[in-house]
Amino acid sequence: MTNRRGLLIILSSPSGAGKSTLARRLMAWDPGLKFSVSATTRAPRPGEEHGREYFFMKEEEFKTQVAEGQMLEHAHVFGNFYGSPAGPVRDTINNGQDVLFDVDWQGEIQIRNSDLGKHALSIFILPPSIVELRRRLETRAQDSEDVIAKRMLKSWDEISHWGYYDYVLVNDDLDETEAKLKTIVEAERMRRIQQPELQDHVRQLQMQFEEMS
Repeated sequence: MTNRRGLLIILSSPSGAGKSTLARRLMAWDPGLKFSVSATTRAPRPGEEHGREYFFMKEEEFKTQVAEGQMLEHAHVFGNFYGSPAGPVRDTINNGQDVLFDVDWQGEIQIRNSDLGKHALSIFILPPSIVELRRRLETRAQDSEDVIAKRMLKSWDEISHWGYYDYVLVNDDLDETEAKLKTIVEAERMRRIQQPELQDHVRQLQMQFEEMS
């Protein structure tokens, strides 16, 4: 038996804890892993394509899909709506492929409470210390001091929700954390609910046993 149902793999962390790097490494490790393409009501930027970077929608269409339960999770950010359409995710996991989500704790709760939540695997990445978290933000030289200060203020709110997650990893060594992440994914792929053919296999075993009786 090789068929299985895919996982909804949710990665969350405060900015600077290493989530994006771990997500890239996870997708390099398994090229079959799909990154969830979000829907948004903001206008496309130069070079962006519908269905690649985002599913671009009008606000009315987005709200209708939310009302009809077609969004696994959604949020309103800086005047625009963002969300994860359920249809493409459902098709992907039914095809035996995992889908990777980069969402915060609020998105994790919404996905967990959706009809696909039983297939979700959520992992929170913690920094080894707050001092190290700030050092990483400063080292990557992507943000101004003002932006770094805002990210640091937001980080504790994100960290405080670590208890919602299935697994929590302290990213004090990137290679070790990556290895642990892969171990978790491989184990979770073998959950009984992820193997829909098991029931038929057990039924066949029962029939064989009855034939021998």
